[in-house]
Amino acid sequence: MTTPPQSPVASAADTATRILAVADRDVTFILRVVGESQQTLVEHFQSFIEESLNACGIGYGDHPLLRPFVDTHARELAEFVHNGIALRHRFGLRDCEAANIMPPDLRRVDLWDDLRSLIEQAEAHFAASPQGLPAILAEVTAFQESRRKDDADA
Repeated sequence: MTTPPQSPVASAADTATRILAVADRDVTFILRVVGESQQTLVEHFQSFIEESLNACGIGYGDHPLLRPFVDTHARELAEFVHNGIALRHRFGLRDCEAANIMPPDLRRVDLWDDLRSLIEQAEAHFAASPQGLPAILAEVTAFQESRRKDDADA
């Protein structure tokens, strides 16, 4: 069995040249929320979910797995915002080279507006999504009914 001839592997320099040739289209720099701001966002969503549950009469004592559920959903909602910021604030190579065109204050206002918008979208999605608040309420209700039934049988 003979193997078909393979084209030679491109050198690192050739590969870099090919990528740089389409850099205006394919190379982007993204904005990423890091550090204390990541934790601030997670804490916001934890509070939001807790308040949503409290408004429905649900507290941490109502289900043993409620705390991890809240924490998991808060991190998912924060990740939604992180990804949204990264997608909305991608800068092509040309953009970065001409970064002095947009005044820093305008960039901050644009970033603030996107953060606010994404946080609101995440909250609305959680409140309406079948895997969000409705799922938590259904699980807690089923758990409470099961506990009441067990207490009545005892």
